[in-house]
Amino acid sequence: MMITERTLTLRDGRTAVLRSPREADIPSLLELLRRVTEETDFLMRYPEEAGEITPEQEKAFIEDVNGHAHNAMVLCVVEGRVVGSCSISTSHRIKLRHRAGIGISVLRDFWGQGIGTALLETVIEAARRNPNLLQIELEFIEGNHRARRLYEKMGFRIVGLHPNAIQLKDGTLLHEYLMALPL
Repeated sequence: MMITERTLTLRDGRTAVLRSPREADIPSLLELLRRVTEETDFLMRYPEEAGEITPEQEKAFIEDVNGHAHNAMVLCVVEGRVVGSCSISTSHRIKLRHRAGIGISVLRDFWGQGIGTALLETVIEAARRNPNLLQIELEFIEGNHRARRLYEKMGFRIVGLHPNAIQLKDGTLLHEYLMALPL
């Protein structure tokens, strides 16, 4: 699904554009993925895993998400660079089509600028247009207090826990929390 482009004034006064991804964004998207995985352990990949995604795979993903009736991805672009992204995915399975999952990432240099809120508002708005959806779900990793505050501000509530779901390279085990937002 294509997202209607709009501008956003960041808290520092810069202008950002929220829009669907384009083929020309592929290098910047791959760089975003690599950088955000370097900046935090609160994502599901390490940088070397992010580096496994090829431009061809990213192109196929963009074509699929933009052409899908209910899945969507929105980028936050500042000064021509992708600094954040958020996607929402649904299932075609009858028993699961009432649920959608969200993934979000923002470069550390842009935290606290209102980007996470704007990205989530955009995908939640898109989700509300899907008559099948009853709830949106996402996960966060134990210790990610910033993400939890953002999600709770947007109306998500903790509905489950996967104990020791994440194992870091040093062996540390972290819980993963499931949150849901009823539509």
